[in-house]
Amino acid sequence: MNIYSFTGRLGRDCETRFTQAGMAICSFTVAVDYGYGENKGTNWIRCSLFGKRAEGGLPKYLVKGTQVAISGELKVREYEDKEGNKRTSVDVSVDKLDLIGGRSESQGGGDFGGSQSSGGGHDSASQKSSNDPFADSPNFGDVPVDDDIPF
Repeated sequence: MNIYSFTGRLGRDCETRFTQAGMAICSFTVAVDYGYGENKGTNWIRCSLFGKRAEGGLPKYLVKGTQVAISGELKVREYEDKEGNKRTSVDVSVDKLDLIGGRSESQGGGDFGGSQSSGGGHDSASQKSSNDPFADSPNFGDVPVDDDIPF
């Protein structure tokens, strides 16, 4: 069984393209940190979604800085770069992808459900973007709090 699971952040926005047969391919790169201190490093994993998942609503959330958890088939390939140097690429054909973190407002583009507050007393209604799937959800900041809870 060839299953590779990891978490990381997208290094750039995804790109969706189509084969001559019309199948969609959504490609993106994920930065996966390892080690600590002086031994800290980053592996860059090239990921691809195929078919309907690549052309559905998911790619609009796959932007630089988005934290994801991915599981899929690992492929290691060797190639020569433009200068003739041998290189190795780690590619994953994505079977499962979970969005596990929101983006801060400084990363732009709004957020996707997991609203992160930037502090400073901003009104939560002003933080919601027009494509927020939870825009019609109740604001739990308006719920009265009972401080007399006996536990």
